[in-house]
Formats: sequence, structure tokens, C-alpha cells
Amino acid sequence: MLLIHCPWCGPRDEIEFAYGGEAHRVRPADPSALSDAEWADFLFLRANPKGVHRERWVHAHGCRRWFNVERHTVTHEILRVYPPGAAAEPDAAVAEAQPPQASQQGVRS
Repeated sequence: MLLIHCPWCGPRDEIEFAYGGEAHRVRPADPSALSDAEWADFLFLRANPKGVHRERWVHAHGCRRWFNVERHTVTHEILRVYPPGAAAEPDAAVAEAQPPQASQQGVRS
């Protein structure tokens, strides 16, 4: 069970919340201009990283407000909780959790 810190109500059990999907997804400006494949990708394909992931949550059995959570998908550690309008600034935890670039693998300095 996760203990999620609602920005307005404080720490609560996970059962009070509902997962809302990947955070910071931008809806296409003109969906009618997309092909069926592009629209399907937007609707159904999501990042599924092993590491830090930014998610949307709603406090469904509390204040009913939306917020973003930065959570490690392996350990389930919640690194940060922030309002929906806040920018997803890259930070050290996210940078450390990302795999190295392919061009840097196997390179010694």
C-alpha cells in the first residue's frame, strides 16, 4: 500500500486515490489532422519506464483534486508531489533513473 501525500489533505492511503495516467501529455492541437495510427498512438500508447515516472492522480475519496506524482516504478517510492500546472523540470532523480545514451554505452574515459 502506498502512502500518497495529497497537496491539500496531507498523507493518505492509496485506496483514497485514483490513478489518472501519464502526466504532462499534450493533446494534439488538431486531432482531425492526424492519421488513424497517430491518433491511436496518442490515445493508447504510454511510456512504461523502469524508473522514475510522472503520473496524474486524483484524491477521489477526499478533496477530489488532481495533482502530479513523481514515482519510481520499481520501488514505488514517491519522490515528489506537485500541482498539475507546475512544469515537469528535470531533476537529479529523473536523470539518474534514465538509461545511458546508446552512444555512451561501452565508452571508457
